[in-house]
Amino acid sequence: MDFAMRYDAEAKRFDLAVEGGDLAADEGLTTAVILSLFTDRRALPADRLPDGTGDRRGWWADAYLDRPMGSRLWLLHREKEQEAVLRRAHEYAEEALAWLVEDGVAEAVEVEAWHMRRDTLGLRVVIRRGDAGVLERQFDYVWRNAA
Repeated sequence: MDFAMRYDAEAKRFDLAVEGGDLAADEGLTTAVILSLFTDRRALPADRLPDGTGDRRGWWADAYLDRPMGSRLWLLHREKEQEAVLRRAHEYAEEALAWLVEDGVAEAVEVEAWHMRRDTLGLRVVIRRGDAGVLERQFDYVWRNAA
């Protein structure tokens, strides 16, 4: 069980969910998927950094883990709305969620990426869990493109 995360559309950010004055719990995979997609994974040496600072980001504890946490979606921060960017978004989302299949949590993970509206990437995630059913979620990822 995890603490539940919810998207605050007005503030355009994720935060811990509160129900009845207490932190809400998530017994499914929604919070794990949110953390996997929207935590900044360390950029690969070949990745072009969007801000030119040299900051490859990532989580400090990745140094102690077998595989990195999060996704490289943050690299799309200043990208234009092009098909090549959608392909990268799809690739980054699949990479971030691959642990679900590797760890036996899911049988399969499907990802779809599209431009929802200006400056907003849509991500649809379908997680097939065999007898445990299917989890399907849609997320908006807002970025400030250069166009």
